[in-house]
Amino acid sequence: MLHRSHGHCKVDIMKRLYSILVENRSGVLSKVSGLFARRCFNIDSLAVGETDDPAVSCITIVSSGDKGTLEQIEKQLNKKIDVIKIKTFSEEESISRELMLVKVKYTKANRREIMEICEILDAKIVDMSKNLMMIQICDTPDKTALLIQMLRSVAIVEVARTGTLALQRCQLSD
Repeated sequence: MLHRSHGHCKVDIMKRLYSILVENRSGVLSKVSGLFARRCFNIDSLAVGETDDPAVSCITIVSSGDKGTLEQIEKQLNKKIDVIKIKTFSEEESISRELMLVKVKYTKANRREIMEICEILDAKIVDMSKNLMMIQICDTPDKTALLIQMLRSVAIVEVARTGTLALQRCQLSD
């Protein structure tokens, strides 16, 4: 949890994950993301895809703000006609993953270092040419950020990330 000071008040900034089941039709993602834009709510990450039912999509949004802002986001999402169900949870209550592809320029001198970084972080080299290497990682958002940080010493050419996918942890009572 972050603490930000506004004048003499201290505001706790929290991250919240929203798993939103919506009707899978055109314009729904625009309506949901538009709600955030109109109300100046921040989206830290957004990922969307079909569920096991092709008529339903799951939108996973990571947002941050104070407690009141996060509650307001949930209330506004519940008012949307295309929204079927919303689950909200904290990072601690979930298992989250992010997929990232990183293309790096390599030389004979740094090739071994890049391969060792991949081995340590459980990333895979998925494509190679004479001087370029493409690395894939599917892990927590913290681990994907760490990979970027570790590869900054070599020349990063391009990065593509999915955004965070998350599901609430399995409960003992399930």
